[in-house]
Amino acid sequence: MVLASFSMIRKRKENSSDNKRFRTFLVLVEGTLIGFLTGLVGAGGGFLIIPALVLLTGLNFKTAVGTSLFIIAIKLTQKIDWPFLLIITGLAIVGILIGNVLSTKVGATKLRKAFGWLTLVMGVFILLKEVVFN
Repeated sequence: MVLASFSMIRKRKENSSDNKRFRTFLVLVEGTLIGFLTGLVGAGGGFLIIPALVLLTGLNFKTAVGTSLFIIAIKLTQKIDWPFLLIITGLAIVGILIGNVLSTKVGATKLRKAFGWLTLVMGVFILLKEVVFN
């Protein structure tokens, strides 16, 4: 997470979704590592999937976020608490509407950098929690 955050913060221009060049081997390795780490610790997939999609496949940031959410959604195998799910879905719809308005005002580069900083903070927090406070 920490290494991915640096590359997202430093990178200056947005990748084009028209970029058809996939680094297949790297994507397979990254996917395997993400799956392993997610299975091992039970969380963190989204913070790893998004940088992998942006950096290795050339997807633009907004498309990578949507793809990551889809990947996380299809992985869920838990018993569903329907009232809770409906509340979260309602809040998500409100968030989507607000995010849609804000996305026209904030560029993908700024979003990627903000996500990079958030990923860095979360990565450092997880490292400190696991190494220092465990």
